[in-house]
Amino acid sequence: MRLPWLAHSDPFPARELALEEPDGLLCAGADLSVDRLVTAYRQGIFPWYSEDEPILWWTPAKRAVIPCENIHISRSMKRFLKREPFTYSHNQCFEAVIEACSQPRPQQWGTWITEDMKQAYIELHNAGHAHSYECWEQGELVGGVYGVATGRIFSGESMFSISTNASKSTLIHIAHSNDYDWIDCQVMNPHLRSLGATEIDRERFVARLTQEIQR
Repeated sequence: MRLPWLAHSDPFPARELALEEPDGLLCAGADLSVDRLVTAYRQGIFPWYSEDEPILWWTPAKRAVIPCENIHISRSMKRFLKREPFTYSHNQCFEAVIEACSQPRPQQWGTWITEDMKQAYIELHNAGHAHSYECWEQGELVGGVYGVATGRIFSGESMFSISTNASKSTLIHIAHSNDYDWIDCQVMNPHLRSLGATEIDRERFVARLTQEIQR
């Protein structure tokens, strides 16, 4: 099947046309404007591509979500958090968080958070759709998460940590903030599963997004 290529004004194809391999690849092209990104997230679609690739749009058949009321905190993490090592803030330094998230990790060549992606999400933040949550230790920014809010669903895009448990504790803070019902993690991995993430069908996820938009 030939991958659809979108011009700037083209709508997204039907989600059912997404590829099975690689899972959820829907189309390429278009742009990263605020309107395009808002439309994408409201349809359960997100951009993900490397620096040497065109813009690629994804909507996986199975979506990894953490129900906030069911987030799992291990005994060791509970003991760690009981010491109150961190403080948290919301939307205090979005650009610093996305910049830190864009830095290559150990054993990783390059990053998917390109300069174009950073600028696009900064504009999305300025428009009130993208949010950052910051983790502080003795006045230093040591971790954070950024993502996109659609009603009471927070689609986490990336996180960073330069202090033990900083990003994980920030995710727990988001879950306990009472701002959201679900944290959308997009694609499952063992770390997310250990935090209580579960997989749901694409259409169930999109149906919930539609409910949030109509609130």
